[in-house]
Amino acid sequence: MSTDGRGRPRSAQVDEAVLRTARELLAEEGYGGFSIDRLAARAGVGKAAVYRRWSSRAEIVFAAVVSDLHTGPPEDTGSLRDDLERQLTAFAQAVSEPVARRAFPGLIADLTDDSSLAARFASTVTEPVQARLASMLDRAVARGELRARPDVPVLHSLLVGPLMAHLLLPLGTAPEGFASRIVAVVVSGLQSLDR
Repeated sequence: MSTDGRGRPRSAQVDEAVLRTARELLAEEGYGGFSIDRLAARAGVGKAAVYRRWSSRAEIVFAAVVSDLHTGPPEDTGSLRDDLERQLTAFAQAVSEPVARRAFPGLIADLTDDSSLAARFASTVTEPVQARLASMLDRAVARGELRARPDVPVLHSLLVGPLMAHLLLPLGTAPEGFASRIVAVVVSGLQSLDR
């Protein structure tokens, strides 16, 4: 059982109520209309209960939108291309949801403006995602698909960058198979550089 930082058990019911309410508010108001005051009141919890779990609006929003995409070890499909495709497809589906599309522009602005928030985001989101990618790459090296592990942050940017640009710049949705095409190009490039 997780605790709230002071040794008291955290309630999974409160966690779920807050995240469910966060998704509802984002769908209705977008990121700009989202506040912790409104969230706590609507979820029927105190603001202190919210702040014991998440330190900022941005952290709550990310938890509500894509919280489970980087937990646990990545599935081993037996192929680097398939491993990466499953990971990126799951991410693409999550960030293509209307709630996520309304949240991401404001979330990115907050991360850009607040260096301490960006650092927390890196440790709680970026680093776990890159650890999953490193695991996939190490398996590919062990299988002989690659001779050495490529630079993980660069690979992360190559995978996520085109997808986020497509989703955010016209606020569109990823066309069918878009994540697969990104992965195909990236893996082909990795293998050609590896020769």
